[in-house]
Amino acid sequence: MDTTSRLIMLLEVVEQGSFSKAAELRNIDRSVISKQIGKLEEELGVRLLNRTTRSFSLTAAGAEMVKKAADLRLLLQDTVQLAENYHQEPRGLLRITASSYIGQHYLMPVINDFQKRFPQVSVEIRMDDRVVDMISEGYDLAFRVGEPRDSSLVARKIARNKMLILATQRFIDTYGEPKTMADLADLPAASYSSSHLRFEAISYIDEDGKPQEQPITPVFRSNDAEALMSKVLSHTAFFTAPAFFFADGVDTEQLVPLLTHVNLPDYSAVYAVYPHRDLPVRTRLFLDAARHYIGEQKPRWERNIPGIDQLYQANKK
Repeated sequence: MDTTSRLIMLLEVVEQGSFSKAAELRNIDRSVISKQIGKLEEELGVRLLNRTTRSFSLTAAGAEMVKKAADLRLLLQDTVQLAENYHQEPRGLLRITASSYIGQHYLMPVINDFQKRFPQVSVEIRMDDRVVDMISEGYDLAFRVGEPRDSSLVARKIARNKMLILATQRFIDTYGEPKTMADLADLPAASYSSSHLRFEAISYIDEDGKPQEQPITPVFRSNDAEALMSKVLSHTAFFTAPAFFFADGVDTEQLVPLLTHVNLPDYSAVYAVYPHRDLPVRTRLFLDAARHYIGEQKPRWERNIPGIDQLYQANKK
């Protein structure tokens, strides 16, 4: 391993906050990281880290080296990208991250078609709800619900994401049909919940045009769309769901929209996120393919929901 590689490894240790997490990122043993940082200190002839058994801190020299390592990593990425853009055919590794639902239902069809067209491109996709650090973990493209908070990333809106309130007819027969938003507080709900989001209330716009929130009573929580759907189809809960959850369509014989006269604001849109505006050819072509498949004017998922253009539109301009 050369000095450049060791400098970038030092940067990853600092970004991840520990030797163990940096080792996990690279899928190598922690001792390898420690050994290589030691060799870097020998090569440079200066101590970079003050280490204890449980933590570390940067020395003044180490802080300067980390800044240079960050610049060096960007330079290397730009150099590789520049070379790749000279290829007439896209090639190389494309690393994507997305939630499991978006990955399975909206990206896998794109990936399968994309690799038929461009067999020299390898694809790695990570599907979970964790928001990864795209730069330090080396991802080219992320598909996320909601605009990212990291202003250093480029975010491009892919499609809107309307909200629905749904239950089965048997649920309505058992618990009664809600007439107002306040009625929902007394009904059992299934709600989305993950490590970074807990859905406890429904946002809506009242008759005066003012934003309001109606608390709900979750009796079941999950970060999995299929699990939430299974709960609702058991006739024991209603749920509020973003439209993109319906890749397979809404079965109107099983699911009934509730309170369709209410003005529900759209949920967070789906965005494509990437580290730099000047995308490598393979990334740009895949992004274009994903946008085309999902559909920007009318998202693919809205085609699966009968009458969605007339639902929850009260008072909307």
